Amino acid sequence: MPARGLLFDNDGVLVDSEAAVVSSWWRWALDSGLDPAEVLAAVPGRRAADTVALYVEPARVAASTALVTRYELEDVAGTTAVPGVLELLPQLSGVPWAVVTSGVRELATARLRAAGVTRLPEVLVAAEDVTAGKPDPEGYAAAAARLGLAPADVLVLEDSVSGVAAGQAAGCRVVGIGAGALATTADVVVRDLAGARWTGDGLALPAAAVLRAAGTAG
Repeated sequence: MPARGLLFDNDGVLVDSEAAVVSSWWRWALDSGLDPAEVLAAVPGRRAADTVALYVEPARVAASTALVTRYELEDVAGTTAVPGVLELLPQLSGVPWAVVTSGVRELATARLRAAGVTRLPEVLVAAEDVTAGKPDPEGYAAAAARLGLAPADVLVLEDSVSGVAAGQAAGCRVVGIGAGALATTADVVVRDLAGARWTGDGLALPAAAVLRAAGTAG
């Protein structure tokens, strides 16, 4: 897929933090007297504050968000890299790339380091850097601008419905990551980033990883 740069979501794309997400949000839901399964269904692709705001009154959002963020930081050690990530990122030396995440900066960087990503991106747009979270395009539009690239010249890599919508609303083409992305309108969907490589002109995706090819119906 032709591109001059890459914009990565973090959780589910670069790092596998599912166990930590389930553990921390389940704990927070029980603390808050809520149904953990219902809360977890609302988490993907949202900033923590936006999820919390669905369940608590406005005056408690800041404190409740800080609590669940603390739980997530306590569980960060179990984070691993998504297959292919540790092989792809070293290929991006000199290539404009960024991370656009619904997580706060401290959590995003902690999970990247725990997963073995030693070279953090120069551009990381986190939850506290935007006024509206995904599916709003603000984060991806801001990241492309900070890289000095037009949205049409970058690929977004996303796993969630709201994230794919955000990337497309920003004017980017989107690579869906994981089987869950089959429920999105991503331009192409791959199982993970195993075998993906930067060619100098874009991102090459191995046929064996493709779950839905470009131009086929979702």
